[in-house]
Amino acid sequence: MDIGAKIRSIRKRKQITIAQMCEATGLSKGFISNVENNNTSPSIQTLQTIAGFLEVPLPYLLLEKQQHMKVVKKSERTYSAHNDLKIEHIAAKDGLRMMLVEFRSGASMGEPHAHTGIETHLVLKGKILAEQGEDSFILEEGDTFSWNACVPHFIKNAGEETAQILIAVYSDEHEKDMIFD
Repeated sequence: MDIGAKIRSIRKRKQITIAQMCEATGLSKGFISNVENNNTSPSIQTLQTIAGFLEVPLPYLLLEKQQHMKVVKKSERTYSAHNDLKIEHIAAKDGLRMMLVEFRSGASMGEPHAHTGIETHLVLKGKILAEQGEDSFILEEGDTFSWNACVPHFIKNAGEETAQILIAVYSDEHEKDMIFD
């Protein structure tokens, strides 16, 4: 963990000197220098004091680099196609994936299928048919539905116009996107 470098980066970004930090926290210059250079491991209480002074949540200081917020600019998104569907891969992090799926009139995701994880859907545009087991619903703009993806499921555009659905999928197995493989 590189807590010291993170503390130094936050301190410098906020244009705070080590002297100002010492005065406000009661910690010595040598100690803060050692913390920032990762030569000493401060206690949780000391980290809480530093976090409070820097006005950042303590857990933020404890995050590993790969745990930080991940940003995907619109221009960086990837696209794919499956069964006449246009799939825009919006974001993915730690087993959670979001996709924007466009269904032309009459298009479906293919045969009912199952995979690990859970899914939540928001119908953004159009009218869709969602089926899982004995459940079957016609859903329209603004409607949402969720299911455990281990039970076979099926989605089809049930309207005359293009339908658009925002889909969030979570699988703790971090498997490749199996929804539209």
